[in-house]
Amino acid sequence: MPRFAANLTMLFTELPLTERFAAAAEAGFAGVEILFPYDTATPELKRACKAAGLDFVLINAPPPNWAGGARGFAAIPGLQERFQRDFERSLRVAQVLGARHIHLMAGKAQGDEAMETYVANLAWAAKRAPHASLTIEPLNATDRPGYFLDGFDMAVEVIDRVGAPNLGLQFDTYHAQSITGDALATWARVKSHVRHVQVAAHPGRSEPDGGDLDHSEFFAALDEDGYRGWVGAEYIPLRTTHVGLAWLQHALRKGTLPA
Repeated sequence: MPRFAANLTMLFTELPLTERFAAAAEAGFAGVEILFPYDTATPELKRACKAAGLDFVLINAPPPNWAGGARGFAAIPGLQERFQRDFERSLRVAQVLGARHIHLMAGKAQGDEAMETYVANLAWAAKRAPHASLTIEPLNATDRPGYFLDGFDMAVEVIDRVGAPNLGLQFDTYHAQSITGDALATWARVKSHVRHVQVAAHPGRSEPDGGDLDHSEFFAALDEDGYRGWVGAEYIPLRTTHVGLAWLQHALRKGTLPA
């Protein structure tokens, strides 16, 4: 069974952000993600993470925050300087936090020029920070209409074109099921490109123990395929986070999910 990280942007939201680290550790998580950790002083986040004994797994680029702003600029022609400036800030934050991955968001764009811009920006970032693990993630068009990276074939094409060892795929089961209708088959097809996984039920994006995707089968596939990365719990709890953690406790105890 892989290591699980709590996405603190979505989980334990009944608590202040710096108190969510301890709650995640108590629940059994070994790591944390924060989508946009730019509104709280970075040293505070680092102290809270260290005190809880957790690994910091992932942040998103670019700033600013979860509540508003564009979802990235990497594929938007004419905004290369903005992309680079934001990446530099995200890189500094990731280095202080010790974040393992930086997810580079594409933004809203379309067409050949957007593709060339995207590839060039990602190549620049990979070369600028060869020590950093960078990811890209397809997002489904229903939740994120107009988002440039909306499919897995495109993601693989982009990663192959950039050809950088520190750029890989972020595989979210909710988005994969939304985009392809078969997250398990999609995983089998793209797993060699994956360096980070996130999970949530489909539909609804709630706890990964219901819906039309069997996460017990998916976790078994991760084990069988030798996946050694993190699995981020990036879902919206149906009630409070604690009430819905049976899936995690069962997975940690048995290596499977409850029936």
